[in-house]
Amino acid sequence: MSASETRHVIDGPTGPLELKHLHAEGEPRFLAVVCHPHPLHGGTMENKVVYTLSRLLSGLGGEVVRFNFRGVGKSAGEFEQGIGETQDLQAASKWLREQFPQIKPFWLAGFSFGAFVSTISAKELNAEQLISIAPAVTRFDFSQHPMPECPWTIVMGDADEVVDPKTVFEWAETLPDNARLIKMDGAGHFFHGRLVELREKLEAVLPKGD
Repeated sequence: MSASETRHVIDGPTGPLELKHLHAEGEPRFLAVVCHPHPLHGGTMENKVVYTLSRLLSGLGGEVVRFNFRGVGKSAGEFEQGIGETQDLQAASKWLREQFPQIKPFWLAGFSFGAFVSTISAKELNAEQLISIAPAVTRFDFSQHPMPECPWTIVMGDADEVVDPKTVFEWAETLPDNARLIKMDGAGHFFHGRLVELREKLEAVLPKGD
């Protein structure tokens, strides 16, 4: 049975913040927030990779929020190079935690620019799982921020036309043991025609029970 989804506009750091809440399929066991790609290049919470991640996490028992960063959709404000957007993520996370105070485990996920925002926020938000899809390491400096200490799954296509795959693979080799890299042969940045495979690869490695 498909999980239900509701739309909300909450108070964000620069005004209204638009989000969608996808309920867990079955018994909720964790909370999750998913971050979308670059706002100035068409990124929104309706992105297909973001939607795929949200459905996956809902199926694993997550109460899942995806949201529009400032300046996107009905979210107020202007793009702030990822730093202001971490405040948007904090607001969305706070709202979700307030809805389900009894559920403590917290997961983060992000795609491209959203992977940058979620990665640099993971430690402060006490994330217990982090998922980074095609992280934009060629466009944003991850090294200037605390790196996550939780289990961290990175997925990267070797035919990515937006973020250089070789740079990501080399960067991943420098990360500590809590990070694991999944390479998808022939997959481009937006995983066209590969979303089912992306979901299956993540399902195979993410925890499915308490």
